[in-house]
Amino acid sequence: MKEHEERRIRVALLGNPNSGKTTLFNALTGATAYVGNWPGVTVEKRSGVYRRIKGIKLEIVDLPGIYSLSPYSPEEEIARNYIIDEHPDVVINVVDATNLERNLYMSTQLLEMDVPSVIALNMSDILDKEGKQLQAAQLAKVLGVPVVSISALKGKGIHELMEKAKEAASTPREGRTVLSLDKTMEDALDAYRKAGIESPLFHAIKAMEKDELEAKKNPGPYKEVTGILSSSEKDYEIEIADGRYAFIEKECAPLQAGRPKEAREKLNFSDKVDKVLTNRFAGIPIFAVLLFLIFHIVFSEDFLYLSASGAIQGTFAEGTMWEGLFYADGAIMSPGVILANFVNCLTGGLTTAVSGWFTDPSLIPLQGFICDGVLGGLFAVIGFIPQILFLFLFFSILEDSGYMARVAFIFDRIFRRFGLSGRAFLPMIMGFGCSVPAMINTRTLVTEKERIQTIRVIPFFSCMAKAPILAAVAGVLASDFGWVASDLIALGVYVFGMIIAIVSILVMHLTTMREKVPPFIMELPSYHLPQARALGIHIWDKAKHFFKKAFTIIFLTTIIIWVLSHFSWDYTYLANNQINESVLADIGRLIQPLFTPLGFGSQLGTAWGWAFAVTAITGLIAKENVIMTMAYLGAAILHIEEFGGSDVEAVQALVEAVTSTGGVLTSGALFAFIMFNVLTIPCFAAVATAHAELPKGKLKWTLLFWLVVSYVGGTSFYLMIDYPWTIAIVAALLAGLFAFAYFYNKKMNEKERGVTA
Repeated sequence: MKEHEERRIRVALLGNPNSGKTTLFNALTGATAYVGNWPGVTVEKRSGVYRRIKGIKLEIVDLPGIYSLSPYSPEEEIARNYIIDEHPDVVINVVDATNLERNLYMSTQLLEMDVPSVIALNMSDILDKEGKQLQAAQLAKVLGVPVVSISALKGKGIHELMEKAKEAASTPREGRTVLSLDKTMEDALDAYRKAGIESPLFHAIKAMEKDELEAKKNPGPYKEVTGILSSSEKDYEIEIADGRYAFIEKECAPLQAGRPKEAREKLNFSDKVDKVLTNRFAGIPIFAVLLFLIFHIVFSEDFLYLSASGAIQGTFAEGTMWEGLFYADGAIMSPGVILANFVNCLTGGLTTAVSGWFTDPSLIPLQGFICDGVLGGLFAVIGFIPQILFLFLFFSILEDSGYMARVAFIFDRIFRRFGLSGRAFLPMIMGFGCSVPAMINTRTLVTEKERIQTIRVIPFFSCMAKAPILAAVAGVLASDFGWVASDLIALGVYVFGMIIAIVSILVMHLTTMREKVPPFIMELPSYHLPQARALGIHIWDKAKHFFKKAFTIIFLTTIIIWVLSHFSWDYTYLANNQINESVLADIGRLIQPLFTPLGFGSQLGTAWGWAFAVTAITGLIAKENVIMTMAYLGAAILHIEEFGGSDVEAVQALVEAVTSTGGVLTSGALFAFIMFNVLTIPCFAAVATAHAELPKGKLKWTLLFWLVVSYVGGTSFYLMIDYPWTIAIVAALLAGLFAFAYFYNKKMNEKERGVTA
């Protein structure tokens, strides 16, 4: 009964990027947060519930971060349409109090809507540190809506803000403007009032600005306003923008008092740090060092070498319980590897326990299906969750601290030469987490060609699902083939992926995607320590996404692979040591020659060489399937019903099987295997997202682009590593490609100049 009596209030959070809106959303909603998509589009929609006010259920909707309610991007259109069409009970406008003048521009637009509003002056704690004060009560009088000073990061003032939001939601509000309305603007407003349009003031001013979305939404009054404007010589779009800034400068800016002039001129903490981190020469090396440290902590099996004397030697000596879990070959493993080992021990023990339930010989097929197929496949993926979440944690810290915005600024200097602005680097960096939200985030980019280029190279920024492939194969390259430490190999693959992305962008920019580079304007937020709770929510969201994928797509894939590998064409059941006679083996042998130029095709022989081809193909469904298939086949090769070892041991089993049956598997082929999986068509979910985000007809060319780059890239790595003399040939071909692109672009520029003349 109590639940039915609870009052429901819908609250929309509106604010500029980097205003702390997401931090506020996380602080308000916590574990109640829900992520989906806006109806009809793939832009992420976040919603949750705030329940700390008795008898009130405040449903929080986090609108996309935007700079204006004039629709220059899909995000701005979504935010504007939600407020106008969905009629939230109240809008909380999150304003960065340290950048008051810029943030209040959108606030002046919001005030013109007939919607209850509250201004949240966020980052008030930073103002205090800088010795500044903002007269919130006076600002509330000037704007005509409640104003509350808060710190979303530290949780200060949040409850007071929600109390004000509750009160505002109970009071209808009529839009008001900070502009001085002349006769023409009054006539435009009357046209909308006569037409009975809700929020007539907002729509009339949008019509005066010749807003395209307004023309489509309200064609009748818009046409009337167009007639009114025809008799005026003023450019009202410029007049209105100037009027907003003049109001903010005259009425709002003076309400922020600060330290004496000489104190204000001193560099603050963020300025001092930026002199180093955004330095023209030091910025990129510092970013590279940070990436190395992250990968060393997550993937290194030689994290810290120990002295071979005293208590340490006794504790970690060969044969003790710690060997293989914490310690191996004279060194302690990294935290990421240690946690992965713990998980593998637990899952291996669980699989062994389940296997013991099947003592009847007639139940061997069922035992193989459950232990070797289902559990073996799922546990192979789950075993890497600690490392994946570790990696995501570090990237989240870099992003939430404000450092990633600086990285985008640094890379703008490079990207601009290759046809993209630094803004495109932000969704690319998101690709390290998952390609799906990264592709969605390309909607913030200015031009269609920039969005297409960025979507096409996002998969080259290896997502979390590819981390198990890198870790397992890199581990074998380090242990069995004498290459450098596995963490350096993994880092190198990530770096090569980024280089290939830049090369691809340059070629596209000079040929099929020629356009002027859009300007890059982005506010650099102040540095701050990430909120532990916010990081926890991010990591939990990632874990949920990973488990959901593991128990849906990957679960179904394991079943299909088990069935195909344990039955022949005449439906005869096959034991593990008979898999070479299965349907899966025959399919693998059929497609195996396709990978011969990459080194893991016909060279591997027909006994077990087909296994690498099968794993590469299953990765097109979900990249987690690659390591799952390897672990499963590793168990079959070792002639056991369940695989309790690490995924490195699974790959080692495949390598040993190939070489022991006459196949030739080289380190170049393993590198090619990694690069093919990194560069090729991403998972089904990413392909579906690309289809939704790309213009009509572009997906087929994008799929072809991914296939060609991965095939050529994998082949090039195989040849250059195993046959070093081919480096000169590959370099010459690459130079020829650049020369063709350069002269093609030059010819087209001359042609365009001739047409213009």
